[in-house]
Amino acid sequence: MKTMEEKKWHVVDSYLAQQLHQEDLALDYVLENNRKNNLPPFDVSRTQGEFLRLLVQMTNAKRILEIGTLGGYSTICMAKGLSKGGKIITLEASPAHASCANDNITNAGFDQCVSIQLGMALETLPLLQQQNELFDFFFIDADKPNNPYYLEWALKLAEPGSVIIADNVVRNGEVIDRHSTDPRIQGIRTFMDMLSQDERIDSTAIQTVGEKGYDGFVIGRVKG
Repeated sequence: MKTMEEKKWHVVDSYLAQQLHQEDLALDYVLENNRKNNLPPFDVSRTQGEFLRLLVQMTNAKRILEIGTLGGYSTICMAKGLSKGGKIITLEASPAHASCANDNITNAGFDQCVSIQLGMALETLPLLQQQNELFDFFFIDADKPNNPYYLEWALKLAEPGSVIIADNVVRNGEVIDRHSTDPRIQGIRTFMDMLSQDERIDSTAIQTVGEKGYDGFVIGRVKG
């Protein structure tokens, strides 16, 4: 059961979305189609999705790599901010999730600029390197124990000045527990350690509350 504070976060998120964003039938379709296909409700919120869209627009991103597609909600949000002629490659391990995401992305009209690559990300990322793929924007939102490896690969595939965003890095405050036995927490803590020590990237984090609960984003910029 939600606490009074959590209920307030949800209501405020709804208010912000209604005030600042117009109705989006394509995103509504994603949520409904995801439910029909029994996908877990782990999509970013509407306000978080618009935050990603604005970041993509402000950075004039043309080559985006997303690690973790789920139903394609965040993919579509980023596609809305993509520069003309740009492309998104999104990696998804689950065939069922990829199939649903493909339907959602096609319905939104972005199938020509979005490519879903099916398979475990740690197996598909080396293939991108072999193909000499480089990216100027990354969104990491997959299995948290592998976040350190995803960061390593993002840095290998990044152009100078690239932006790297990672979601779900606060985990209801559990990230501060260095004794946690949860592999997701330890993966994020190692990820944070890497960010603090690697001179190739300048980064910060921001805590968030809202309909997705208490969590946060990491935002980093690869140095030129």
